[in-house]
Amino acid sequence: MMTVWALPGIGEVQPGDDLAELILGALRDPALQDESLEDGDVLVVTSKIVSKAEGRIVQAEDREAAIAAETVRVVATRPRADGGVTRIVQNRLGIVGAAAGVDASNTASGTVLLLPLDPDASARDLARALRTATGAEIGIIISDTLGRPWREGQTDVAIGAAGVHVFDRLAGEVDSAGRPLIVTLPCIADELAAAGDLVKGKLSGCPVAVVRGMGRVVGALDLPGAASIVRDSAKDMFRVGADEAYRAGFEDGRSSTDARALARAEEEF
Repeated sequence: MMTVWALPGIGEVQPGDDLAELILGALRDPALQDESLEDGDVLVVTSKIVSKAEGRIVQAEDREAAIAAETVRVVATRPRADGGVTRIVQNRLGIVGAAAGVDASNTASGTVLLLPLDPDASARDLARALRTATGAEIGIIISDTLGRPWREGQTDVAIGAAGVHVFDRLAGEVDSAGRPLIVTLPCIADELAAAGDLVKGKLSGCPVAVVRGMGRVVGALDLPGAASIVRDSAKDMFRVGADEAYRAGFEDGRSSTDARALARAEEEF
């Protein structure tokens, strides 16, 4: 059986804070009756508190420059009814999402947050510290909220992971009818991130969740992290938005037509 609960008592995180100490302090809350971490527990940690602890804070007036600095490829842009522009981009972590992950929610007035520099490294450091302090073999998922290209709404996904098998590799197994599973690859890390968000919520002030009962996915700290989830751009069948693809095709077609017309004109001349 899997159980998931939010960890209260973390409080507002400041640059330089030790997240392991904050989590350990929250675990000592009398309301939890000295709940301790156990082997196989997975902690789902909201990326915002990692960013805050790492000082990834910029002034709000620099948001556009921050988005540009974090962007390595523009996928699509769309004007909004309020006069602004929604930009879907690939950021320096390889993640495709809105505004390169630069976030203004749950931040101090006048500031915005950038994603952690290396979420997998942050997850490893936190997992190592908690394993040392508690003696429990635990895993860490650092989660962030993303939209989905073919579905409305958002869900939390893993952008950092340590001590967790991020995939459940079922290829080579057989289903209940005896048919072989060829490409079945559940992304356990994303599923854990979403499960954690169900209890953390967006407004509760509880940025850490504990998932118990999934010990089968917890392992060594040198397991591949969440960066291994990001699909290589060479395999991306939807590298640009529909309008952008149409525009590029139109421009290519017009260029080809112009080139053919010029060639004919030169022949006639």
